[in-house]
Amino acid sequence: MEKIRCAWCEKDDLYRKYHDEEWGVPVFNDQTIFEFLVLESFQAGLSWHTILKKRENFRSVFDDFNYKKIAHYSEEKVEELMQDAGIIRNRLKILAAINNAQRFVEVQQEFGTFSKYIWNFVDGKPVINHPQILKDVPATSTISDRLAKDLKKRGFKFLGSTVMYAHMQATGMVNDHVADCHCRN
Repeated sequence: MEKIRCAWCEKDDLYRKYHDEEWGVPVFNDQTIFEFLVLESFQAGLSWHTILKKRENFRSVFDDFNYKKIAHYSEEKVEELMQDAGIIRNRLKILAAINNAQRFVEVQQEFGTFSKYIWNFVDGKPVINHPQILKDVPATSTISDRLAKDLKKRGFKFLGSTVMYAHMQATGMVNDHVADCHCRN
């Protein structure tokens, strides 16, 4: 029997695997949260499918999303990344990833973990929405608005409300699986 999924993921097996195994699953590990922050910021203006296809390349050239290393990237490393066709070669997004790694460490120092900080926006548990169909799924929420505003105040870049809502979906802070999706529960 074929599984029923959210319609957005039926493009190919890569999308289906991501949908079935990651999207909407709560993530509390700081390194994984940072990985999604980087990927979501690079996704701005592009399709998530494009980012997923390049994810392993990003992982390789961004030192497995080790934010402590990324926080210390040099201009030479930026130039190296700008030459790598395996990722999105956008200087502003690359510089934002470095900046965001530095800010990420600052948030960790303040809260103990980035996870504690970000999950506080949803009181430590996923927001369970009840979309019937794909068009019922919002692009932002009041929570993503507040989160994006707070991140901006802390100096983060390329993480507006739409990007942060996608991040919340990706890391399970919000569950937007449609009603008949096998991942709903």
